[in-house]
Amino acid sequence: MKVKIKKLHFDAVVPRYAKPGDAGLDLTAVSMKFDSSSAGREMVTFGIGLAVEIPEGHVGLLFPRSSVYKSGLTLTNSVGVIDSGYRGEIMMKFQVSSISTMYKVGDRVGQLLIVPYPKVEFEEVDELSSTERGKAGYGSTGA
Repeated sequence: MKVKIKKLHFDAVVPRYAKPGDAGLDLTAVSMKFDSSSAGREMVTFGIGLAVEIPEGHVGLLFPRSSVYKSGLTLTNSVGVIDSGYRGEIMMKFQVSSISTMYKVGDRVGQLLIVPYPKVEFEEVDELSSTERGKAGYGSTGA
């Protein structure tokens, strides 16, 4: 699949797969800005310096890299969503903890996956089909 991408910053790095078979394309930070949330938590936003044209019927999903556990940073929205109509800069916002080892400009800070999604139309019914699990919730499938 070919996806159009636009550099918004001179130092922007076109995403690429680090290894054959990788699902996510690495995203490299070109800027960082600190701010505080309304709850008083320190945040850092990394600008990727790129805009993408996600094809209709697809969504771009932003994930932290697996190495984020070493940093003490937490992606604030867990998974970022880039809808096909968005044409702005890709950015990733992290919550900073007291033990954070900060990513720097030039570091790979996240991953982008572009995946198809179905168009869903809900049908309201009085009953749903039965399953083995049924209504059993949190922790019901074992440890």
